[in-house]
Amino acid sequence: MTHPQSTRAAALSRLADFTANMGHNYAHKRNFDYGPNADTEQDGWRDNVSRLSPYIRSKLLTEQELITAAVKAHGAQGADKFIAEVLWRGYFKGWLEQRPEVWADYVTNRDAKFKKLKAQGGLRKIYEQATEGRTGIDAFDHWAKELVETGYLHNHARMWFASIWMFTLKLPWELGADFFLQHLIDGDPASNTLSWRWVGGLHTKGKTYLATKENITQFTDGRFTPVGLAAETVPLEEDKNYKLRPLKIPPAPPAAAAFALLVHEDDCHPESLILPQKPSLIIGVSGSDGKSPKGVSDKVRAFSNGAVTDALVRAADHFSCDTVTWNKGEKLRDVLAKAKLERLLSPWLPVGALKDAIGKEISGNNVRWVMREYDAAIWPLATKGFFPVKKKAPDALRAMGMEL
Repeated sequence: MTHPQSTRAAALSRLADFTANMGHNYAHKRNFDYGPNADTEQDGWRDNVSRLSPYIRSKLLTEQELITAAVKAHGAQGADKFIAEVLWRGYFKGWLEQRPEVWADYVTNRDAKFKKLKAQGGLRKIYEQATEGRTGIDAFDHWAKELVETGYLHNHARMWFASIWMFTLKLPWELGADFFLQHLIDGDPASNTLSWRWVGGLHTKGKTYLATKENITQFTDGRFTPVGLAAETVPLEEDKNYKLRPLKIPPAPPAAAAFALLVHEDDCHPESLILPQKPSLIIGVSGSDGKSPKGVSDKVRAFSNGAVTDALVRAADHFSCDTVTWNKGEKLRDVLAKAKLERLLSPWLPVGALKDAIGKEISGNNVRWVMREYDAAIWPLATKGFFPVKKKAPDALRAMGMEL
């Protein structure tokens, strides 16, 4: 199976290929996991879903570009379901940005669960069977292997997988979320963490998602008829209520002395950033291995590194300046000092593993943050559930000059 290339050119090509399907086809077929089918799908990749998420995750494509393409091709109403999925991503990002402790507690609890795994042989056996696709549950085992082999899972399959992981196999949700981040090419700290919490009944308190044989059989087009699934769910509980910390939108950086622009794997489209002037240097950094204490797959690492590399090439051409890579173990201040620069601008670094790894060092180097207009418009709306965000999004986007 061909894996997605981590270039903006590949992203634009896929966007062009899928735009015609953003309307009726997506609305009616998006929930079906048909699986690889050489007769109808190029290279075995599904065509009823966009497969654009790795590009959005790294901003090789922006949300504005997706929404604009969908509305132009189908109208806002005709592309409503597709646009809603784009907004879900912004909702998750904004929700976690305003409750960063959720991520911090996930990391702490994940590490504690891994220690428990080492100490408890029975739990470790179930975990190994699950991650290696040896549970005896046909659909689940297929998805476990598909994830490892391809770096991809259909969104509906991710929900079924998480439900079976928690409610049938009784495994800690944090270890399942970690397994996804190890292998998903589009693995995003916000979408992944909050989706697992939603399935388990933590994100929307008491509301769980139950994977059933009937639903799986229907939406896999009869490919699977799993047996032995949990008949009911008991919502997960936690003894903490996370308080909202309203997002502070950074002011636009003023024009001043020369500066370096950071390009990181969470934002690989420097050409579309609103900057006060041209940068004197572009610094690239990626750190995908920090997503999991077990590291990440070669596919995940290759995509992240490739996206940053592609961004550096494009940035060098667009801004007519030099580029360097900030390597692991190297101090950012030394990179800046070598270039005789004291100011740093960086696209917003969202809550997640990369921010955990490099956020403090970046903040200690006279950084000015650049937040994208779309993120500044949508993220602050994520104070409660998704549907208020969807309701308020049209007005927020119109203020940006977009019609929805």
